Amino acid sequence: MSAYEAVIGLEVHVQARTESKMFCSCPNRFGAEPNTLVCPVCMGYPGVLPTPNREAIRKIVTAGLMCSCDIQKKSKFDRKSYFYPDMPKNYQLTQYDMPFCLNGRIHISGKGFSGEELPDKYIRLTRIHMEEDVAKLTHFGTHSGVDFNRAGVPLMEIVSEPDMRSPDEAYAYLSALKQIIQYADISDCDMEKGQMRCDVNISIRKRGCETFGTKVELKNLNSFRAVHRAIAYEMKRQIILLSEGGTIEQETRGWNDDAGETYTMRGKENAHDYRYFPEPDLLPVEFTDEDLENFRKGLPELPEVKRERFVKEFQITPYDAQVLTQEKPMADYFESAARKSKAPKLIANWIVGELLRELSETDTAISDCRITPEHLAAMVDLIHDGTINGKIAKTVFADMFATGKAPGEIVKEKGLVQVSDDGAILKFVEDVIAANPAQVQQFRDGKTAVLQYLVGQVMKASRGKANPQAAIRLLTEKLK
Repeated sequence: MSAYEAVIGLEVHVQARTESKMFCSCPNRFGAEPNTLVCPVCMGYPGVLPTPNREAIRKIVTAGLMCSCDIQKKSKFDRKSYFYPDMPKNYQLTQYDMPFCLNGRIHISGKGFSGEELPDKYIRLTRIHMEEDVAKLTHFGTHSGVDFNRAGVPLMEIVSEPDMRSPDEAYAYLSALKQIIQYADISDCDMEKGQMRCDVNISIRKRGCETFGTKVELKNLNSFRAVHRAIAYEMKRQIILLSEGGTIEQETRGWNDDAGETYTMRGKENAHDYRYFPEPDLLPVEFTDEDLENFRKGLPELPEVKRERFVKEFQITPYDAQVLTQEKPMADYFESAARKSKAPKLIANWIVGELLRELSETDTAISDCRITPEHLAAMVDLIHDGTINGKIAKTVFADMFATGKAPGEIVKEKGLVQVSDDGAILKFVEDVIAANPAQVQQFRDGKTAVLQYLVGQVMKASRGKANPQAAIRLLTEKLK
């Protein structure tokens, strides 16, 4: 197996989130009754004319700029001809030789899906072009249904160069690309709703060989995990086939997630099979220098740049920054809370630890969380100022998550203010020493680890209100 390496390129389709479809005014909305969001244009009736969606074009240019692409000042649409039940016109409006975006790159680094360290590298992009989505086919036992609601939805195709060499690199590339698209507010990238779909092109060659092997395309990949598994399986299948003297056929293969294997679908089509030609009903799209400058002015901060800024500005670890920037709403939540708090690092600790656990266990999105950034900052400041300790804070946090109340209100209602007065804590310390003579003797015999037990008894006696640092200090003084 080690004598061979994979050569992997990905074709990613992303639906742009717009109010209407790409070439007509039908709503671009998921979940409506089948075949209710249609019109003569997206149904391909004779004599109708398409009209380009300005917002969709703005979003594809934004995606290109976020991915360091060269934006073409002049682009055009083309007809891609093929016959299939999901294509009402028997051709698809797409872009062939003059797309909106050329070149570009996506940076990957860190640990991969399998936990192994990834090479720090850039995955090059060939192009990003705009096209219209096709209808959705649903297959039943004896027949199939066609829902044309999706036909005509603006769809970006992001084509990478064959720069990936492992399933982990492909997974990291998809994750980084999804982050960029979400940060730019281009799409939600919900794979369950078909908003982001991926095809894999993979071949195998001997290590050190510069020539590409025969390419196989993988389809029916409905999650990043499925992409990772399918690449791993196909690598093994092709290597075994070549090592046994067989040959790889150029074909399109499907992925069976339940069986964990690929299967033959059809022979691979070539570009000439689609009979591309310029769309006669649409003028070319041309941008001025002023247009491109206006596009650049509206660009958001890249996830990678945000991570680096968080580490420097809020003094958090690179790991915490990685976790906090996985989703833009979470990154915004953290930054809002951190700016309002005296202890940004403690904010990161509570989000990465307690908040993410609660959100996961209750299947709650950060946008629906009852704890506002202001309330989390206020709770962390109560800890920082010594008003409450970490143990009390967990009780306060649980109440905040359940009710949405302010931390100060909860502390006041339940009488949870931390006891920091030495005189009050000393009484608990003396009672614990008197009640635990065996442990006291163990400490004096050199078993200093027993101190933690005694501290726990002080906290228990004070119902968690004693200042832990003061309890440790007073216990140590008394025991010595």
